[in-house]
Amino acid sequence: MNAEDFLPDLEELATEMGMKIRYEKGDFDGGYCILKDQQIIVVNKKLHASRKSVVIALALGEIGIENLFVKPNVRMFIEDELVRVR
Repeated sequence: MNAEDFLPDLEELATEMGMKIRYEKGDFDGGYCILKDQQIIVVNKKLHASRKSVVIALALGEIGIENLFVKPNVRMFIEDELVRVR
């Protein structure tokens, strides 16, 4: 699977976790933030779908998915991206 193939699963996982994903334009890739007690993942809407997947995966990994059921291939994608940036 390509990174962009994970985008719908990652968006669904974020929603299940109570996260809101906002696609905005600007000079950034994106990431996890808290705004007035609301957990948000902000993603640059001009990024290619594969890069959007990486940004969301990194944000979800930062929050933590250890205690959640996550599809095995999606979990592996998130964990691989976390390892890649460390």
